[in-house]
Amino acid sequence: IQKRWRGYYVRKYTHNYYALKKYLEALSVNNEIVRKELTEYAEMKEKEKKRRELEKKEKEKDHQARKMHYLLSTEQIAGIYNSPFRKSPDPMELRLRKSKPLSHRKQPAKSPLTRVLCDPSHSAGSLTFPTAEPLPPIGTQKPQGPFRDTAEVLRQRYKPLEPTLRVATSINSLEKAREEIKREEWRNRIHDNEFLPFSSYHKNEKYDPSIHRSGKYGQETYGIKHFREVQPKKWVANK
Repeated sequence: IQKRWRGYYVRKYTHNYYALKKYLEALSVNNEIVRKELTEYAEMKEKEKKRRELEKKEKEKDHQARKMHYLLSTEQIAGIYNSPFRKSPDPMELRLRKSKPLSHRKQPAKSPLTRVLCDPSHSAGSLTFPTAEPLPPIGTQKPQGPFRDTAEVLRQRYKPLEPTLRVATSINSLEKAREEIKREEWRNRIHDNEFLPFSSYHKNEKYDPSIHRSGKYGQETYGIKHFREVQPKKWVANK
């Protein structure tokens, strides 16, 4: 029963074939609409780019025609773009007729002082520079306002330096303190062996041998009476 019910529930709500088919159809239609809009947008951008490039080229041609306006043909003399051997004039000739000549930049007017200085006919001694009138003296009127006393301000400005502990302390104070401690120990030292007064503290105590050495089974002589085995029978000569 559970298997059949689970299969019915999954086919109806989880993996519904008709709902999935409807969703995929709607998705394909939406994709076609989006693809069509993107294609139209790309074509519009391409047309706009071509239009800007064409306008830029037209502006460059117009500027070139204004610069070359002196090549325009007249009634008496034909220009280079209006050959008598051609049926119709060159497009550049038509552009020259429509355009206006490029105006020249106006030179800045020179001041009379500059003309006098640049004129080689004037000698160095005859040059006269305009003298300006002296400026009036600056008034020493006391500024108005609730300002502090001058002496107090100077006292605050030139007060002695009060350094902090970090600034006042030397950078190698630790090394100096260690050297001072070493000199103090060297000056107050009585003998070199610091533990000499305590070396005879256990002098009168009785030695307690270990259980291994002093048991009822006896003790080994190795390490107490000798440190190697001695065999006099094997000696070549008596010692």
